[in-house]
Amino acid sequence: MDGRTCGRLAAVFTALVSGGAQAADCDPRFAASPQYVAAECKFQNPPNPNLKPQRSTWDIWSRLLTETKVGTVPVDPIPVRTLDRAALDAIDVNANHIIRLGHSSHLLKLRGKWWLIDPVFGPRASPVSWAGPKRFHASPVALADLPPIEGLILSHDHYDHLDVPTIEALKDRVQRYFVPLGVGKRLRDFGVAADRIEELDWWQERKHGDVVVTPAPAQHFSGRTLWDRNRTLWASWLIRSGNERIFYSGDTGYFPGFKEIGQRLGPIDIALMENGAYDAYWPAVHMAPEETVQAFQDLGAKTLFLVHNSTFDLAFHPWQEPLQRVADLTEKAGITLATPEMGEVLTLGKARENKRWWKDLK
Repeated sequence: MDGRTCGRLAAVFTALVSGGAQAADCDPRFAASPQYVAAECKFQNPPNPNLKPQRSTWDIWSRLLTETKVGTVPVDPIPVRTLDRAALDAIDVNANHIIRLGHSSHLLKLRGKWWLIDPVFGPRASPVSWAGPKRFHASPVALADLPPIEGLILSHDHYDHLDVPTIEALKDRVQRYFVPLGVGKRLRDFGVAADRIEELDWWQERKHGDVVVTPAPAQHFSGRTLWDRNRTLWASWLIRSGNERIFYSGDTGYFPGFKEIGQRLGPIDIALMENGAYDAYWPAVHMAPEETVQAFQDLGAKTLFLVHNSTFDLAFHPWQEPLQRVADLTEKAGITLATPEMGEVLTLGKARENKRWWKDLK
């Protein structure tokens, strides 16, 4: 790693230590949550007897600052299908559609109403605008071209899922925000009106218009500095529109709870499952490809849709590896896989030909 890169990473590390919005002291509203440890003012993961050990924060940062990465950033352009406002308006209002914007960001058209999941339109997943992981590709939909948003769902408060410039730009264009416990304060700090925010614990269902959303368990962590770890909750989400159900895993390691999620919230038509940024140093908070496939099978869902890859350099594996490994595994297992290009419109219930668009890219 050259000195310039090391210096930039060190600057981001400093920002994580001292910057960012701080979570409030113990909030008495959270005491009723089974996920909350009141004595520590922190949230905790669900029980997992097979939890894999993590390396220390010091070990992880030392590796990030010193180890040279190979193949983690694409040389060739990522294919992007650009969509303007006219193209968005032309999408059928009688069906449910998913448009991948990049990483874990998705634009959904649910029977004519627009929703966002973990939108990140900023150039970096970072606490600062001048350093940190930079996007591999532009968003297929420009922020200015977004139609009015009925609902916005956040899985947790990490920088690659909760982006301040995006939230500030959208704060008056979103009717309702659905977030895990504690994340509401983040949004209020960024200028979102409190009466537009729904803070939910796992399994708490809410209906907005014709759409029903339910946060569910995940095995991860939260925080935007080194001093506020787990002060807010993290979640997966089930989105029901008409007779179709969309599951979004958020960020998560593999844990036994996927079977319960499938039993309680299924049948699931399509599962947006994280697949990327995994590593032997942090195996409990992100899933290896084999675990992604196993989690999908535990859910009992019909189609596996891969997310959390191909936009930011967040780990040490080659950028194509998550997609390739899962594609090979699902082909052997006879699992229906969706790896849409950025900007491709995936319509639930509509046949499509899935392509390995990354295959010939460097």
